Amino acid sequence: MKFTLSWLKDHLDTDASVDEIAATLTAIGLEVEEVSNPGEAIRPFKVARVVSAEPHPQADKLQVLTVDNGSEQLQVVCGAPNAREGLVGVFGGPGTHVPGPDFTLGEATIRGVDSFGMMCSARELQLGEDHDGIIELPEDAPVGQSYADYADLDDPVFDVNVLANRPDCMGVHGIARDLAAAGLGSLKTPDAPALPPGTEAPSVGVTIEDPRCTSFWAREIHGVKNGQSPAWLQRRLKAIGQKPISALVDVTNFFTIDRARPLHVYDLAKLQGDIVVRAGRGEADRFMGLNDKEYVPTEADIVIADDRGAIGLGGVMGGEATGVDETTTALLVESAWFDPETVAKTGQRHNLVTDARMRFERGVDPATNAMGVEAPVAMMIAHAGGVAGAARLTEVRDHKTRTITYRPQRLAELAGIQLADEEQRAILARLSIIATDGDSQASWQLALPTWRPDIEGEADVVEEIARLHGFDKIPSTALPRDFGVAEPTATRGQIAERRLRRTAAARGLHEAITWSFISEKQAEPFGGGAHKLANPISEDLKVMRPSLLPGLAAAARRNLDRGQSSVRLFELGRRYLAEGEKPTATLLMVGDALPRGWQAGKARGFTAYDAKAEAYALLDAAGAPTANLSIFEGAGEDWHPGRSAALGLGPKKILARFGELHPALLKTLDLPEGTVAAEIYLDAIPAPRNTDRARAAFAPPALQPVSRDFAFIVPADLNAIQLERAVAGADKKRIVATRIFDRFEGKDGLSLAIEVTLQPGDKSFTEEELSEISQKIVTAAEAKGAKLRG
Repeated sequence: MKFTLSWLKDHLDTDASVDEIAATLTAIGLEVEEVSNPGEAIRPFKVARVVSAEPHPQADKLQVLTVDNGSEQLQVVCGAPNAREGLVGVFGGPGTHVPGPDFTLGEATIRGVDSFGMMCSARELQLGEDHDGIIELPEDAPVGQSYADYADLDDPVFDVNVLANRPDCMGVHGIARDLAAAGLGSLKTPDAPALPPGTEAPSVGVTIEDPRCTSFWAREIHGVKNGQSPAWLQRRLKAIGQKPISALVDVTNFFTIDRARPLHVYDLAKLQGDIVVRAGRGEADRFMGLNDKEYVPTEADIVIADDRGAIGLGGVMGGEATGVDETTTALLVESAWFDPETVAKTGQRHNLVTDARMRFERGVDPATNAMGVEAPVAMMIAHAGGVAGAARLTEVRDHKTRTITYRPQRLAELAGIQLADEEQRAILARLSIIATDGDSQASWQLALPTWRPDIEGEADVVEEIARLHGFDKIPSTALPRDFGVAEPTATRGQIAERRLRRTAAARGLHEAITWSFISEKQAEPFGGGAHKLANPISEDLKVMRPSLLPGLAAAARRNLDRGQSSVRLFELGRRYLAEGEKPTATLLMVGDALPRGWQAGKARGFTAYDAKAEAYALLDAAGAPTANLSIFEGAGEDWHPGRSAALGLGPKKILARFGELHPALLKTLDLPEGTVAAEIYLDAIPAPRNTDRARAAFAPPALQPVSRDFAFIVPADLNAIQLERAVAGADKKRIVATRIFDRFEGKDGLSLAIEVTLQPGDKSFTEEELSEISQKIVTAAEAKGAKLRG
């Protein structure tokens, strides 16, 4: 919601500064996102007069001007067709920054003639799209004055984030009303327009068939001449980013912002028969909107129709067939009330975001149907001429004043604020909420204003009192704590994620937080997105991600482009698959695993073994039984066929995948060759059998361990971890660790050397015991097809 300071002061009598207004707005719950002043960029430009204009000696389409800027006369080469002697325009001298083309003026030589500055067009100053010639000002414009001051452009613009529960603040008058209630000035009451009652009977009837439209106010104006709106109105619309169209349309746009009252105007000559408000009828109601796009209303939509079919979506957008233009001589002004939920769903269904929808879906003040629309009609007549016909209100439901019960003690109970009853009454009165005594002294009856549909219960009233009293004045009160240690509230999954985060950070990985939405193109390599947004922010954020890799890849690419030689990222998030949300930890490493150095020599890139080490460490941190994991060849289509694998408790119980990414996927993700990654599926990790949090007492062994080395000739298809597990199981009581430390391929085949650590109990091993254990190890290895190397 944007508005200018001068616009606000039309409704609020205040001497507060821009900073005070911004701070108060944020304090009462209307967060100010930005305050800008477009006049600052225009301030260096001055009103100037062309003293003389001579043809350029070397170019037919250029002129050499002598320009008086109020302090000196300068020579300027100009190509504008309307440049002439005596013209008063806008001049920028050397050193002035031109905001439109974004460059700074200097002294230049154009076709052999020196030029000192330029006369400016509207587009160059970002004041419009006109670029056919330079700006022309009245002859009496003060030469030498800043154009920003002369054109009244020094008008700060507020950009306020209005929450969905505050429809009243979608208009400047509502924001002024809230500021006045906060004590920052007094609210101005707009003058009631002096419009004649109108004696001419309406030429178009209105019927409401759909009860989701509760009222339809209509008034005709005959004899209008639609042209440009006045300069002040165009200036205000431009200041908030809207493009002026015509007097009639600009007035409706103005009051949409000014009073949060969306209006619509129909060209009477283009209407065929009477107006009917009803439900949509599918293809029979196909129509072209004012944005030059076709729409097919459904039964769930409210449409405005005439004899030929739909001519607009109620509360969202009108149709091109009945739109006003420069030929319009008679029109019908509409002010209706539509069901907020219906309008919101219609906008989502047809992917339409309009100023009207943003207000109707929040809840427009029904009291403005008639009383708030006389002013727009009066303004249209003032700027486009014509005579107003008789007003007509078609209504199917009267919006009566709502009342709720409120107990004053709830302020202390819900917000911790102690305020006397009279002070609470005074705050509510400033919000136009009138409190009267209820059935008992402990309760009040509150009559709510029509512009506050969001107040439904006591908690809402407490919020209103608290925000005007000041959220900063709410005392900090500690919650009572019972004696003893509190019960833990974190779930097992939350604890696992915390431990995983700490472990990843301790191992040198940087946490990334990426969008849960990606483009369809990014989702395609991972089987496409099972969940698509009906109303995405953009096409690049249309699909719920089936993998965290696209987001990490984009983050890695940004870092590589900025000169990072080693990127190590991880993210904890959700994958969105057809079967549901899947909590996942994903890591991605690209670049140098080890930098170049005088000892290491050349830099070393990441390998699948680096990804494996990280996967094991993170699985262990998350509570996975890493000692029982097996390695399975081939991680999947997204992974390198020979440099990746899966970790699991079985082929159907995969906990993680790791390795190099497939070269085709690397090309799609714009990543260099050798990029490695790992995915850990947190929902697949089984819950521990022992939930006891107590740790076993630390009992270090009294005797030193003994290590023995074995070398086995193994089959080519035997997994190394299978050999380790077989050896470790040969004597579970005395074998405490195994580690493969060598791999050798010779004429006898593939040889794996394994170190076995034995731990004696209360006495040292004898030679007989060591021989017995060694024989068990050899037997266990032979059961897997291995043979002791000679």
